[in-house]
Amino acid sequence: MRSSLNTPAPVAAAPRSNRRLSIWYGLLIFILAIFVARLFYLQIIRHDYYRGQALSDQLREYIIPAERGVIKAKSGSGQVPLVLNEKRYTLYADPVFIKNAHEAAAKVAAVMGASAADYENSMKTQKTRYVVLARRLSEEQKKQITALALPGVGTQPQDYRTYPQGSLAAQVLGYVNTEGVGTYGLEQALNKDLTGRPGKLKAITDASGVPLAASRDNVQVSPKSGKDLVLTLDLGMQKQLETILKQGLDNVRSTSGSALIIEADSGAVRAMANYPSYNPAEYFKVSDAQVFNNAAVSSPLEVGSVMKTLTISAALDLGVIKPDTTYNDPNQWSLDGHTVTNIEEIGAPGTHSITDILNLSINTGATWTLMQMGGKTGEVTPAARDHWYDYMVNHYRLGQPTGIEQGYEAAGSVPKPEEGYALQLTYANTSFGQALSATPLQMAAALASILNGGTYYRPTLVDQIIDSAGKAQLQKPEILRSGVVAAPVGATLKTMMEYSVAHHSFKQPFPANFSVGGKTGTAQIANPAGGYYDDRFNGMYLGFVGGDKVQYVIAVRVNEPHGVKYAGSGAAQPVFGDLAHMLINDFNVTPRSGG
Repeated sequence: MRSSLNTPAPVAAAPRSNRRLSIWYGLLIFILAIFVARLFYLQIIRHDYYRGQALSDQLREYIIPAERGVIKAKSGSGQVPLVLNEKRYTLYADPVFIKNAHEAAAKVAAVMGASAADYENSMKTQKTRYVVLARRLSEEQKKQITALALPGVGTQPQDYRTYPQGSLAAQVLGYVNTEGVGTYGLEQALNKDLTGRPGKLKAITDASGVPLAASRDNVQVSPKSGKDLVLTLDLGMQKQLETILKQGLDNVRSTSGSALIIEADSGAVRAMANYPSYNPAEYFKVSDAQVFNNAAVSSPLEVGSVMKTLTISAALDLGVIKPDTTYNDPNQWSLDGHTVTNIEEIGAPGTHSITDILNLSINTGATWTLMQMGGKTGEVTPAARDHWYDYMVNHYRLGQPTGIEQGYEAAGSVPKPEEGYALQLTYANTSFGQALSATPLQMAAALASILNGGTYYRPTLVDQIIDSAGKAQLQKPEILRSGVVAAPVGATLKTMMEYSVAHHSFKQPFPANFSVGGKTGTAQIANPAGGYYDDRFNGMYLGFVGGDKVQYVIAVRVNEPHGVKYAGSGAAQPVFGDLAHMLINDFNVTPRSGG
């Protein structure tokens, strides 16, 4: 009992245990408080920051292409489409999201019918997050690709140009490249108008990079469609011109040429073509980029004797010659140690009229006419050169682009009157179309400005521009210069050119109640090494069709024809004749009054 009574009681154990438990509870509460505080900091105070960081990994900006404007031509009183849009798709990959490139490539190849190896290599690239796998997918191919649900593989809609009239007016139209940019022709010159304004889509994407349409973080700017164009081209006239041009080139075994028809009183181009041509829907198959050029506006040449129409008009306007002026032609001129002669002896030497200079195409006569601008026969004085330069550049607007709506329009070249060597010889050569260069369009526009009474209209291919709301803006004729020559000068030249046609051979005569005039041009081709080739020539013909007034001006260019004596009369003139008959027969040329 005693020992039992003397054993100490364990009364102190419970308080110590409670204290330890309290410490643990306190520590736990402290940790939880820190965790809650941190959570509050991250989710409440720093919520916007971390949300933005997360969105930056998922937020992407997409460009929504605008629908490109369509292009139409006139056909009677209506309009016919030349260029339309077709919805196709571009197949792309984002290599970051592709886990098994070999498997993904095989599935894509099964749909596309192409080599899986090519797709696999593209899917493995690390240089970019956007790789184009294929273009121009059909709607069915797009659906099959979408059904595969491959992470990192998708399609984008894209409009591609289609051409209901095939290759008609191909070089005038140009094409749209894979980047959606207009190249050559109207597509390049009016690319901004045709393109419109693209839209934007900022979208939250899923792990595969697919936009989540329901996300409130998406921001969209709607695209604005490009403007439509209605051209001055007449569909029927364009078709016939292309057929006539090709046949004419084939007849003389020429590999290339151009032709155009322009309204004298407005500058509106009604037809324009070149050969060879191409299919703009398959521009990527063209191996020679020169085929893309609209040579009628982009390839200047030494125009030959068609220039005599402009030389005579300038002299008439200056008053240094009159319609009934005659002169004694020496058949050659010695200038700067060189001799200016004629291609053949026809018509010279002897007394000749101004009409003879055109009709017989007398080079020495054109040189004599130029000399009169300086007031001294036998010498091309500085005054003569200054006057002639003024007319070429300021009146006829040679040596500068016309401003027509075409990519790569060339300016041509006109020698300065006080720069260079052998200036008398150089300027004598310009009087009959050598030592300078111009395009067929420049020559047609210059002749039109003389024949219409003295107004130079900017050549144009666009009749109407229609905005995305459907509002049409009619393009009025734009006058670039008035008073090119006095109106009587144009009337005189018209009569002289009619005389020339009446005294040259055509396959068929022209109806007497219509006015048809023209001038041939044959020019030696310049040798890059210097001088000219003796056996290589280009031919031109510059003429008009109308009644009391000139209605249409026609320019024809034939490069290096074979089997003809003169390139102008033997190759270009027959094409002009067929075009003139075509206009009279099919396109409502107004005949002479009382005829």
